[in-house]
Amino acid sequence: MTDNQDNKYIYYTKIAWIIYSLITLAIIVVLVLFVAQDNEERFFYGLMPAAAAYVFRPMNKPFSKLIFKFTGVSPPTEEK
Repeated sequence: MTDNQDNKYIYYTKIAWIIYSLITLAIIVVLVLFVAQDNEERFFYGLMPAAAAYVFRPMNKPFSKLIFKFTGVSPPTEEK
């Protein structure tokens, strides 16, 4: 792969993580503002989606497949 392709893949990976983080933040905001009925639920809904997003974060292989599907940029190959 060329350096240009590697740089594009790194850029698209960063963009994908930003989108993943913004979706998590949007879920937290909706739960805290519209679903929670008291302070205890607001605290719970403020922490638990972030914890769940961390635990169930995408691994590199599925993430790489999605980046390739939407952008056409494949991950860099490892050279030994």
